Amino acid sequence: MRIGVPREIKVEEYRVGLVPESVARLVAQGHRVIVERGAGEGIGASDDDYRAAGALLVPGAEEVWAEAELVVKVKEPLASERARLRPGQALFTYLHLAPDRDQVRELLASGATAIAYETVSAPDGGLPLLAPMSEVAGRMAAHVAAHWLEKPVGGRGVLLSGACAVPGAEVLVLGAGVVGSHAARVASAMGARVTVLSRSEAPLARLRAELGGALRTGIASAEAIGAEAARADAVIGAALVPGALAPKLLTRTMLATMRRGAVLVDVSIDQGGCFETSRPTTHADPVYAVDGILHYCVANMPGAVPRTSAYALNRATLPFVEQLAAKGVVAGLAADPHLRAGLHVFGGRLTRREVAEAQGLAWVSAEEALGIA
Repeated sequence: MRIGVPREIKVEEYRVGLVPESVARLVAQGHRVIVERGAGEGIGASDDDYRAAGALLVPGAEEVWAEAELVVKVKEPLASERARLRPGQALFTYLHLAPDRDQVRELLASGATAIAYETVSAPDGGLPLLAPMSEVAGRMAAHVAAHWLEKPVGGRGVLLSGACAVPGAEVLVLGAGVVGSHAARVASAMGARVTVLSRSEAPLARLRAELGGALRTGIASAEAIGAEAARADAVIGAALVPGALAPKLLTRTMLATMRRGAVLVDVSIDQGGCFETSRPTTHADPVYAVDGILHYCVANMPGAVPRTSAYALNRATLPFVEQLAAKGVVAGLAADPHLRAGLHVFGGRLTRREVAEAQGLAWVSAEEALGIA
């Protein structure tokens, strides 16, 4: 199969769809891998590294999209990339379609097959291609909160760890999945006083067993969120409904009760955000204030640590790329229900219920679209 790896063009996105070691494995299996020049610069992988792995280097993205049967990326295709998609071509990347009407419309019009990392599933019900970046983003969230709490950048002037008998910052984490649990661990290790609210007791019990008395937990009712937000220096939003819009857990009304200079870190922003006042930001312009509360809503947080992120992501995605390449896209999807859970668009039809509900569109099951129902 001809597999294409274009350079990412989202603002300050430095990750790459395939690292040289992944390319070498695919080439050894008989596939042709076409890589845009400079695609790996952000992770410290040179064009020579890709040539040594057996890739064909091409000067621009146009050649990659024109030649590839399967395009492997990191972030959702932007408008200029969507314009290059064609019928019969497959795209494997993060998509986050629920809040993105333009992307849905143009993917459907392209006739291409679009498979989203974030909903590929595992036998245990997990999300194996989302988990590594959720871990990175969760760990980063505590560091991000610590930075934006500093006074010179507009924060309250609170040190996350505290010092000299002064207590650490109050950090509220909404959600106890992969993002929330890692955010809680890192913030707690840094010396913050951490509260985690979740709609389910089981993950809270696991965190309490791990972190002990250093952690406060509770069920995430509107009343509990409002009360805890009012005393928080930083709130980390880590809510997830796979494939769907994130629930709005913290309202505009709640902002009025919060401390001026407090920080909101919305890790759910790819799925629309879990704060009512959230809107996507970039690494180049990461924060804005609403009612004196700083909002950090960068939609590609792990892109700031691209080498760590790209290698962690490739470790998870490569087996699925190998499967698609070896069997062909349609046969690979038909053979594996967990990979098929990632199928969002096929032959001009939407195949994910949560996206259809968010956009008010018709949909069919992946099985019906593939003709295996």
